[in-house]
Formats: sequence, structure tokens, C-alpha cells
Amino acid sequence: MQLYNTLSAKERAALLENAGEDRLTLSFYQYANIGNPELFRNHLFVAWDSLNVLGRIYVAHEGINAQLSVPAKQFAEFKDFLDGIYFLKDVRLNIAIEHDLKSFLKLKVKVRNKIVADGLNDATFDVRNKGVHVDAEAFNALIEDPDTVLVDMRNHYESEIGHFKGAVTPDVDTFRDSLDIIEEDLKDHKEDKKLVMYCTGGIRCEKASAYYKHKGFKNVFQLEGGIIEYARQVEHKGLENKFIGKNFVFDHRRGERISDDVISNCHQCGEPCDTHVNCANEACHLLFIQCESCASKMDTCCSIECQEIIKLPVEEQKKLRSGLHNSNKIFKKGRSEKLKFKR
Repeated sequence: MQLYNTLSAKERAALLENAGEDRLTLSFYQYANIGNPELFRNHLFVAWDSLNVLGRIYVAHEGINAQLSVPAKQFAEFKDFLDGIYFLKDVRLNIAIEHDLKSFLKLKVKVRNKIVADGLNDATFDVRNKGVHVDAEAFNALIEDPDTVLVDMRNHYESEIGHFKGAVTPDVDTFRDSLDIIEEDLKDHKEDKKLVMYCTGGIRCEKASAYYKHKGFKNVFQLEGGIIEYARQVEHKGLENKFIGKNFVFDHRRGERISDDVISNCHQCGEPCDTHVNCANEACHLLFIQCESCASKMDTCCSIECQEIIKLPVEEQKKLRSGLHNSNKIFKKGRSEKLKFKR
């Protein structure tokens, strides 16, 4: 039985365009005890492939973390399938504000050690002892309290294009980097301040809130459903939107606009811009912010060197990147010295 993709991203994109069917972009996560992640992974792949579901899903002994694109006409069947799994029945689905036919181009279900790379030893603290979950209305009230410290649990390239007003935005490349930095910065306020956290969809705060309670923080809160659910509740309930800019998302859209504010700048010319791109040179693939003018001038490349490389024949490009290790650029997410106006 086929348990992997056979179509390339390009072939899948063409099929999606030709089909002309509406699709929903959504995400969900659930911590649960999964005895055989590999077997569960195969079960998911077979079921979702038959429904033409696309996305990136991580399965581990500790649970599941899923970001998906689902055909709108198959949504009821997809939901019935989830409800048939005891620990996923009525799981909260974070439905995207903006949908895109090509938010995902393949179905990738992978078994991992953890569903979020947090670097924590879960055996050393009670991961079930989480912070208080709050909805958008309670969150708005909390962050107006002068005794509240609001912390963005995302990475620098996420908060750069959008964040809540007054939030602490750690200048980190990974989630695990932020945990100790935040604890150190707030070590004198474990009892007298309310620690309020948020992230994209809530999953990073689930583990972080339990970790900080273990570390002695007395008043820990987390935004239920993250920025995605917050934006939905703000619109539905007519609440004040305290998020400025875009919410970075981990699919081909790279961002959802939550407010009209543009709070970042093009990394090449410095003009206001909040559009993330990946360098067109596949040996680089650096994620950075680039305006339309620079994209046209630089052929969507991060540097003149990369621009020269993409003009070479494809086979020559393959030879140049063969054996080279460029991941130090790929995973630095906008840290390249070639970017004059990086954060």
C-alpha cells in the first residue's frame, strides 16, 4: 500500500489549480499517549490521502501536531474521521483567516521524538500542570493589567512582522532558545507578576506554561488557540484587536494579515514591508523579508552571489551545491550578513 507522495510539488500545484475547488487551511494539536506512532502515522496517511488532504503532520509518543489543507467539500468527512479517534474527538481546529489553494502541496506525516522541538526533559516536571487558558476577551483584559508581563513564545522572524502591543519578543531562532532567556529575564517577578504567553496556535504555550509553573512562576496564563483563534474571536465578537501586523504561518502563505499595520521592513532596501520569501537559489533558500521592487531587481534572491547562481544551467547549479552544507544559512532565518536591513 502506498504510504508516501508520488507527485512533485509542481505537479500537485497544477492539479489544485485545474480542480478549482475551495480548500480550507487549518491546524490542530493534541497531547496524548500514542503507543505506536508509526502505526498511527500510517493510519492517518491512508485516510487523509483518500480525502485529498495535504499538509505537514508530526506524530510522536506524546501526541500530534498538524497543519493541513482540506478540500472544503470533504471537511465534514474529515471531521468525522477525527471524532472517531478518542483523543481527537472535538479537538479545537484553528481555521485560518485567509485560505489558499496551495498553502500545502504534499501530504507529509512524519514520526518525531516530539511534536514540538522544545529541548525539555518532560520526566523532570508535570507537563499536565499547565497555565490558565484564556479567550480573546480575557486576554485583552489581562494584558491591560500593569502587573502583567506579556511574552511572545515565537521566534524572531515571526514576531518581526507581527506581535501584540507591549509584548516581550525574544530575539531567538528557536523555541527552545527562548525558554531559559525568558526565565532569566523574569526571575525577580515569579510571584508578583502575571506571566501571559501566546504563540501561533497555542502548542508552544502548552508545554512552556507547565515548565514555567515548575520553575516557580505563580500566575501563568496562555492564550487559548493562539493568534489564529484570537483573530477569529476578535472578528466574531467585535473585540478590540491588540495584535499589530501579520501572523507568520508555516505554510506556503507565510503570513496572515491580522491588522493593516506594516511593522517591519525589506531586508534589502529598508522600505516598509512584511512579505517573507525564500531565496530562489535552492542551495541557499534563506528566509527573509523582500519587497516587490527588490524581488524584481534581485530575481527573488538574497544576494548578488545567489542571483548569479540561479542564472546558471540547472545541472551546473546542482553540481555547485553538491556536497556543500548551507543549512547554516537556511536555518538562520534572515540572519545573513548579506542583508543590510535585517532586524
